[in-house]
Amino acid sequence: MVGTGEDRQKVFTAICFGKRKIKLISEIVAKTQLPHKRVLEEGARLANARLVTKKRIEGEMAYVKDDFLSSKLGQILRLASDPKALAEFPTKSNPRSQTSNTINVTMRIPKNMFDIKEIKIDNIDSFSKVRDIPFSTSRKLVPIGENVFQAGLQKIIQEEGEQKDWGGETDDLFSTRLTLHGQRVNVAFGLKGKGTAGKLVPKKMGKDGDQIQRLFKAPADVFLVQYWNQMDESILEEMKNMATTRSLYEGKTIYYGIIDGQDTQRIILAYPEFFPLNILKPVETVVEARPTTTVNPTESSNFAVTEPSLSSASADEGRDKLLNESDRQGQQSVPGDQSVPPKSLSPVEHG
Repeated sequence: MVGTGEDRQKVFTAICFGKRKIKLISEIVAKTQLPHKRVLEEGARLANARLVTKKRIEGEMAYVKDDFLSSKLGQILRLASDPKALAEFPTKSNPRSQTSNTINVTMRIPKNMFDIKEIKIDNIDSFSKVRDIPFSTSRKLVPIGENVFQAGLQKIIQEEGEQKDWGGETDDLFSTRLTLHGQRVNVAFGLKGKGTAGKLVPKKMGKDGDQIQRLFKAPADVFLVQYWNQMDESILEEMKNMATTRSLYEGKTIYYGIIDGQDTQRIILAYPEFFPLNILKPVETVVEARPTTTVNPTESSNFAVTEPSLSSASADEGRDKLLNESDRQGQQSVPGDQSVPPKSLSPVEHG
């Protein structure tokens, strides 16, 4: 609260300095050489922060110093003027070790003391339809909101419970209805929606980068992190470490895994009835023919392929059509620049 402002530090120093406990406004003005109004403004801020106490003596405003703060005046002013030193200073709300000696201990844990297994979306019975959906690069997943995907996810695993979103939550979706290897298990999902961009790394998981740690506090057997784009291998590494700790602590098998952008696509294609139709968009493919001496617009080989909408078919038919169209699109594509459509050539350019 003292801050780096010169005026406030002067007022705080004038109040705390010396043996006298009470300082009149006139005395502070004379000591700091600041205008009367400025002293009142900064004094009010210090009083509101409970660093000093306001008091009126014979009609004049005065400030009463705090004996403890006054005894630490030099240290307070030094820390207030040095943000780096302040950040490293241990406090009740931000405890830090005052020793610079750090001991790192590495220990090997025998494999028979824990049991962890990495799983893919294809291994989970509740998502069995995904096994029929091949990987494809001809579909583009539009960045989707966390709530949109979560709503579809709940329908797939038949979780009807209400999931409230709040800052201190351990997981985004918890359910006891996931089926794995023929048995019902508890699952905790960590979901990252369109608010996150680029490759997903641990530091993007939560405000303090601790979302994975919080996820593994849930009373679950299976822990899954889902993202609409690419995931860094460090996500899996951190999940593996947390799964090991959880397995050691509870003495049971812990399953963990990721659902990246491609697997998210496959889920949406496998269960189109549970997601908005505009989530998946076709990758527009443009094939450019080499220019010839004559150009007939009706015979131009430049074309764009678009996928049919799912709105006119049932869920299964829509999925099959989308997959067939994607495969046909991939076979028709040829190497070339697909990012910039070919421009029309004038007769002079052809000549």
